[in-house]
Amino acid sequence: MASASTSATTFAATKPFFNRSNHRLHYHHAFAPSPSYPCRRTSALRARSAASYPQPSPSNPNPAVATKPAVRTKQPDHQIIPPPFPSRFAADEPRKGADILVEALEREGVSDVFAYPGGASMEIHQALTRSSSIGNVLCRHEQGEIFAAEGYARSTGRVGVCIATSGPGATNLVSGLADALLDSIPLVAITGQVPRRMIGTDAFQETPIVEVTRSITKHNYLILDVDDIPRVVREAFFLASSGRPGPVLIDIPKDVQQQLAVPNWFQEMKLHGYIHRLPKLPVDSQLELIVDLIARSKKPVLYIGGGCVNSSSELRRFVDLTGIPVASTLMGLGVFPSCNDLSLQMLGMHGTVYANYAVDKADLLLAFGVRFDDRVTGKLEAFASRASIVHIDIDPAEIGKNKQPHVSLCADIRLALERLNGMLVEKEEVIRSLDFTAWRNELDEQKKNWPLSFLNFREAIPPQYAIKVLDELTNGEAIISTGVGQHQMWSAQWYKYNRPRQWLTSGGLGAMGFGLPAAIGAAVGNPGSIVVDIDGDGSFIMNVQELATIRAYNLPVKMMVLNNQHLGMVVQWEDRFYKANRAHTYLGNPAKESEIFPNMLKFAEACDIPAARVTRVSEVKGAIQKMLETPGPYLLDVIVPHQEHVLPMIPSGGAFKDVITEGDGRSNGFAAGAGAVEVISGLSRRQSLHK
Repeated sequence: MASASTSATTFAATKPFFNRSNHRLHYHHAFAPSPSYPCRRTSALRARSAASYPQPSPSNPNPAVATKPAVRTKQPDHQIIPPPFPSRFAADEPRKGADILVEALEREGVSDVFAYPGGASMEIHQALTRSSSIGNVLCRHEQGEIFAAEGYARSTGRVGVCIATSGPGATNLVSGLADALLDSIPLVAITGQVPRRMIGTDAFQETPIVEVTRSITKHNYLILDVDDIPRVVREAFFLASSGRPGPVLIDIPKDVQQQLAVPNWFQEMKLHGYIHRLPKLPVDSQLELIVDLIARSKKPVLYIGGGCVNSSSELRRFVDLTGIPVASTLMGLGVFPSCNDLSLQMLGMHGTVYANYAVDKADLLLAFGVRFDDRVTGKLEAFASRASIVHIDIDPAEIGKNKQPHVSLCADIRLALERLNGMLVEKEEVIRSLDFTAWRNELDEQKKNWPLSFLNFREAIPPQYAIKVLDELTNGEAIISTGVGQHQMWSAQWYKYNRPRQWLTSGGLGAMGFGLPAAIGAAVGNPGSIVVDIDGDGSFIMNVQELATIRAYNLPVKMMVLNNQHLGMVVQWEDRFYKANRAHTYLGNPAKESEIFPNMLKFAEACDIPAARVTRVSEVKGAIQKMLETPGPYLLDVIVPHQEHVLPMIPSGGAFKDVITEGDGRSNGFAAGAGAVEVISGLSRRQSLHK
């Protein structure tokens, strides 16, 4: 058994299942808070700037390793020493490992954590009560807390922090860790563990969480020496926010939390191999090749994803210079404004017809910060089959993983775009030669022929209409979170996102129950912003206990539940591919099918949250207006028909030619693999029945 002096055991997160490199590295700029932030957040950020160890920067990602100054930079004659960190303890005063952990979080600028206490994490919670700069949001379930930490990270760009106890508390974080890895979200999860002497004995609430999460974290640690806490925390935040961001887990036995020590805050990070594999600056010769391809193309398309979320301004400048139309993945929504004339909105399975048309007809596809996900590409051989493909991504494991590019560049997309923009400005003759008017006119014609649309059915509420009204009443300024399913796709289609970090959804993992706790995290991280959870009844009920959290902290989260009493997306697939055979997709009470079950208004009432229900289309606008105007939280239960389908739709494994644009569950005759002809005839029957 390890003794107290044993060094911290570090487990590298080797992920054969995901086929990813573990060495993804780059620094993002620090977030500057607005003056409206609470005082504890301000004090935390002051503490961060006053930390007693040097901070990393893009030019020097490892502050422990000196770098030579740039040639044109004049260096001061003396070294500027930052003021000491305002610790609660004297420099040589012993304190518990839990207090060292909390101060390490303070030194990272953490102002909010999402933590649920238990036997193995009690010491950490006791230490948190002694912190004047870190506040805890007590979610009512560990899955809720990690999704809330994700919502916080996605909406602010800062590292989200969650804390759970050992055993079931730690395993309840698993879905969130997998979600953060797939969507590249910076997250640090801290778990309590049984005392060191009990590890491996099947002790009460013991789970080998490091082993459990090895393939769904970017990196993880089991700390066996209290002296390693400062270094490990510093490394964890560095790893979570650098390169391709992702989740890092720190497991701390209870006796390490209780052990007294004097921390050394000046320890060097032990990440030399990781840092060595940092993607280098883009090479001009590679970028010149890209510029040349742009100059020779006639039908270029930008295909952007979540990897561009920190490069929005550079991307917009690139589009201004080139005039290239932009199609976005689900994760890339908001990076380029949806209202811009050059926006093709979302591509892929439920993307717009014109976005998928553009990719199908393009002669040049600029894939920036994307991973060629199957829900985007469909049949790989048919995806962008006419195009030369340029792929820029910070993760070398993504280059050529699914689709082989003609030109590839492993680099930070922001730096690559900055240099590309500089080259385009320098090469005025290239800018003057770019004329994609004919191509844009062709795409504008597709927009006119194939707009997003929906049908009205007397007083039944089209779910798309409810989202459209919300977009209009919020001027497209709200932060939107969603669960997973039909409502998620309609929210992607019908709400117009015009800035990054405005759209929070579980993309890669597709975790139902994400929307409500993610909205909590967004509300905590963005005080004063409008935060709306657009949810489905199936997803909403998976973490409905978080209504108690919203009420306890009086968070102004608005919840619009599109309630169709079914697992809508599964029903849609049943209609399309399983002859409409219902296989356990009805969520209501079979004994009382005419009643809405469960009663969402009762959930809200139990948590003292105002709520209303609408069943008629004429009531929708007024109800949404009231929801937005009511101070604090509000739940609006919008009853929608379960027969509605998300369209357009390219069947899984299909190509653009297989796109379905008409038909729904009101149509008859859907067979497995039903094609467009059958769908169109179904639409005709539907129209004749509902004139």
